[in-house]
Amino acid sequence: MPRKALNESVADVDAAAGGVAAVDRALSLLAAFRPGDSALGLAELAERTRLYKSTALRLLASLEHAQWVQRLDDGRYAVGAQAPRLHAIYQAAFSLDRVVLPVLRTLVSETGESAAYHVRRGDTRVCLYRVDSPHPVRDHIRAGDLLPMDRGTGGRILTAYDPILGKAPGPDRTLYARIRADGFYTAVGDRLAEVAGVSAPVLRADGSVAAAVTLTCPVHRYQTRFVPAVLSAARSLCGQVGED
Repeated sequence: MPRKALNESVADVDAAAGGVAAVDRALSLLAAFRPGDSALGLAELAERTRLYKSTALRLLASLEHAQWVQRLDDGRYAVGAQAPRLHAIYQAAFSLDRVVLPVLRTLVSETGESAAYHVRRGDTRVCLYRVDSPHPVRDHIRAGDLLPMDRGTGGRILTAYDPILGKAPGPDRTLYARIRADGFYTAVGDRLAEVAGVSAPVLRADGSVAAAVTLTCPVHRYQTRFVPAVLSAARSLCGQVGED
């Protein structure tokens, strides 16, 4: 009989409902590769996935046969030719609005307030996507509007996570350090006197900032529960977006 694992593997902890355990485990081996990894040995792959080496080896044989991984002369494993092929297909079919807008709509549905997706454009930021609150009283930013980088929660996030601007000497340096430590920013009247905002960063796969997800509302409707909702929305986009 197969040995019972003392600790659940990464795939078993987050198994797909109604899925196939072996597929989950094979995919966990692919997910074990991180930015900067050129190749990984069997021991490290087993450690990262919490699979027995014997189990990992059998799965790697199937992945190698299908060209999802390649075994190098020194015995280590690297990502195989199927990965860039699939990435090319994904990039050709990728549409940022199909990824971002559903997340913004869900955020508006959960909070009742306006949600936006901001990206940097030189010394300013642009509201790339916007979903309005159903309330008649709201701020009236539109998709395509240019906004400052040094005011408003979206601008503060994009500045804080910029490797140069966020660490430059100046009166806001401490603020930007706190934003990076917290992973979000809330403010009242930072850009418009009667508007409250919550923003969180959307990070690329390499950890650099791609955008800011922002929720805005009149000050009297602001609630602390908006913070985890915005964080969840931003995190759901992390790693899915690159250059817009």
